Amino acid sequence: MTSDLLAPLDLAFWNIESDRNPMHLGALGVFSAHSPTAGAHAADLLAARAAAVPGLRMRIRDVWQPLSLSFGSATREADPDFDPLHHVRLHAPTADFQEVAGRLMERPLERGRPPWEAHVLPGEDGVSFAVLFKFHHALADGLRALTLAAAILDPMDMPERRPRPEEPARGLLPDVRKLPGLVRGALSDVGRALDIGASVARSTLDVRSSAALTSEPSGTRRTAGVVVDLDDVHRIRKTVGGTVNDVLIAVVAGALRRWLDERGDGSEGVAPRALIPVSKRRPRSAQPQGNRLSGYLIRLPVDDPDPLGRLDSVRAAMDRNKDAGPNRGAGAVALLADHVPALGHRLGGPLAAQAARLWFDILVTSVPLPGIGLKLGGNPVTAVFPYAPLARGQSLAVAVSTFRGHVHYGLVADAAAVPDLDLFARALTEEVETLITACGS
Repeated sequence: MTSDLLAPLDLAFWNIESDRNPMHLGALGVFSAHSPTAGAHAADLLAARAAAVPGLRMRIRDVWQPLSLSFGSATREADPDFDPLHHVRLHAPTADFQEVAGRLMERPLERGRPPWEAHVLPGEDGVSFAVLFKFHHALADGLRALTLAAAILDPMDMPERRPRPEEPARGLLPDVRKLPGLVRGALSDVGRALDIGASVARSTLDVRSSAALTSEPSGTRRTAGVVVDLDDVHRIRKTVGGTVNDVLIAVVAGALRRWLDERGDGSEGVAPRALIPVSKRRPRSAQPQGNRLSGYLIRLPVDDPDPLGRLDSVRAAMDRNKDAGPNRGAGAVALLADHVPALGHRLGGPLAAQAARLWFDILVTSVPLPGIGLKLGGNPVTAVFPYAPLARGQSLAVAVSTFRGHVHYGLVADAAAVPDLDLFARALTEEVETLITACGS
């Protein structure tokens, strides 16, 4: 049986998890059902197909081998007792997919088994069903999770890809002949870590903490989904410039303003720090399964009453981050994971989890989806809502995807801190309409 050491950032995600702050990604796919039994048939298909996907058989096992450079790390290895029926679950019919998804998202994945689940939710209407996929962030990033989920959906006509050369299995004990090179590499890593750390510190010193989006974790979750016409987003972008992503982030800023004012908290002086993850994954990289992430940190101009002014501020902040690159600034803190020894991740995980609120107040992340139709048992996907993990001490996370001419916002909130998530969801739609009006479109 072969095993594969977790990449440093994967190991960090594995160790910062707690019962109240599980570190799994999620995606709720809504399907148009051809028959009232389509949901049950979909569950059978998912279980049958999962057995044939190697990536779904991988569990994570701790490494405590003495005298090993990997002491305190963890490996990804095939589970000899893998049973897809432990991971694919059929639920009772429901009239509210989001309500059930929220309760399922608050439950941590079982760490002794391959850390993923697929929950099939038949609709009470008999003409729809949904599937909630959950993948631990240590097992997959957004792109990898998409690949694994797609492997158990109906086959898609994808462009042919060149096969990736097999990576030699990485041993747990170092080759003595390589020690001089390892030492030189370690010293170089220390230098790079100090450089990144100094950049993070400089960028963090001048940020003002915002309490608007922070709370003590309750361990409860609520989810919501919002669908926006992509053509509307393009009309705004063409009028004022910038990128689609700039517009989508500005929509979040405007929605936060509406939501805070409506719930009575007030938006005056509020400029929360948003972490915008940036993928550093390289095609055909040596570690195709590992997370490779940095990020940009920007102030969301929630306190600006002008919708076009908010968009200009977001665009300028994103341009500054792009000019500096993903290796600088407070958003680059994830890169430090590469320079922390395995045992450091193990011992420092709880501290790192609590430190998240020191760097950012809200996560706004983009999750890639294919531009082609997705089906399960011949039933087409009509919507996909991505869900991001909720960092400790934070009450709201926003994930966004574009799919088949629409933008899908997936919202995850601490249910105790944000009982009115539906108000924020409505505010997202209203903000798009406000920007269209402001642009004269």
